[in-house]
Amino acid sequence: MVLQDLGRRINAAVTDLTRSPNLDEKQFDSMLKEISNALVEADVNIKLVATLRTSIKRTVNFKDLPPSTNKKRLIQKAVYDELVKLVDPHAEPFKPRKGKPNVIMFVGLQGSGKTTSCTKLARWYQARGFKACLVCADTFRAGAFDQLKQNATKAKIPYYGSLTQTDPVIVAREGVEKFKKERFDLIIVDTSGRHQQEKELFAEMSQIQAAVSPDQTIMVLDATIGQAAEAQSRAFKDTADFGAIIITKTDGAAAGGGAISAVAATHTPIVFIGTGEHLLDLDRFDPRAFVSKLLGMGDMAGLVEHVQSLKLDQKDTLKHIVEGVFTVRDLRDQLSNVMKMGPLSKMAGMIPGLGAMMGNMDDEEGSLKLRRMIYICDSMTLKELDSDGRIFVEQPSRMTRVAYGSGTSVREVEELLTQHKMMAGVAKKMKGGMANMQRAQAAMGGGNKAQQMAAAQKRLQSMGGAGAAGGPGGMDMAKIMQMMGGGGGGGGMPNLGGMDMASMMKMMGGMGGGGAGRGRR
Repeated sequence: MVLQDLGRRINAAVTDLTRSPNLDEKQFDSMLKEISNALVEADVNIKLVATLRTSIKRTVNFKDLPPSTNKKRLIQKAVYDELVKLVDPHAEPFKPRKGKPNVIMFVGLQGSGKTTSCTKLARWYQARGFKACLVCADTFRAGAFDQLKQNATKAKIPYYGSLTQTDPVIVAREGVEKFKKERFDLIIVDTSGRHQQEKELFAEMSQIQAAVSPDQTIMVLDATIGQAAEAQSRAFKDTADFGAIIITKTDGAAAGGGAISAVAATHTPIVFIGTGEHLLDLDRFDPRAFVSKLLGMGDMAGLVEHVQSLKLDQKDTLKHIVEGVFTVRDLRDQLSNVMKMGPLSKMAGMIPGLGAMMGNMDDEEGSLKLRRMIYICDSMTLKELDSDGRIFVEQPSRMTRVAYGSGTSVREVEELLTQHKMMAGVAKKMKGGMANMQRAQAAMGGGNKAQQMAAAQKRLQSMGGAGAAGGPGGMDMAKIMQMMGGGGGGGGMPNLGGMDMASMMKMMGGMGGGGAGRGRR
């Protein structure tokens, strides 16, 4: 990942310092040097790095600190706060409202992922109840309209464009007028990619902007562009005066700090980050959540929002947990829900410690192991799925049949059933608590959920980078899940249906290595 290595280095520097029994100024300076080197190597502007280093040093002044001061906590907080300042322009981005046409125009360099980002953004808002559409005003690049058409069709989003009209200003105006008449909430206009030296294309960009009068202009920045990002963003800012930035291709192997420098240079908020090629690979950007993920502290609020947007069906499982029951079918449903949540690496960034627990397991390996678990469940009869698992203990031949039918091994079936037994025990213990929690949530209403989430996120951050990133040896995942609401009742929490994420990851790690044999012969 573009920013994953940066986060790992910063986190390691802070963790090494806070683990030291006798923390002194020399060690503190060494940590600052390592953080500064990591930022510079990630293409963050050297002036910004120098400012950040000076600010942290000013905050943690060893000479003026009282003896009773918790130096480790102070250093953690100083690093966190200064990194937040680095990516926070303190400017509120435009927020579309339903019931009125909101026009958003996209600008950026050619090849930055602008057209794909248009579709991702439309799909993101569509999943949240907006009536979204796309207008292709890119008449310069061959195949631009076909690409947008293909993406929009896949995402089931209405679109407008022309294969005959070559004037992008006319296409943009006609498309926006059409969708305004049809009462769309969100009208996204894609424009040609351009370079700061292409004066004609820059003039054209201004003409399109004048023709459609966008409520917001978004610049798309490729995370791999490096130091050139700042100069390019300044040129676009002077011409189009964009009000927000989307950073793309953060799943690549390049540095990515140049895009962060561009934010600081133009004082423009990042609104989203593209994390992959899939239409769902778009994360809303929040400075504090971003830095929390960077330091391995997770982003629970982002995870919950992501899960809620998927509209996962949890009714039957929650009903069973309230009754103290957890069937094999419930386990199968939760495995399917985890698959829908997206790549495990994405979840790992949101849940404190999960990245460390995954170890070297990549998305492909993790996804394969999840699928093998589902294959096991799919090879069971209805009676077996709706059972408490004892039927397999009483009739072991069923395990052999399921293993053969699912193309897995008997050992994998046994491990799945062991995991189910443990989770069923958790559900049994939670029986009374879940019922009380649901009644309390119903009494409090939706407004307090946001407050609970904010409080939980604050508690996570207060634990500091070192402890939060500790994985199995640090923060107890089960306790985090309990802190986040107990048994998954609050509208799709990360421990879906009471699932202990730590135990699930252990189970995945022992599922026979993906290519296990095809059962007993």
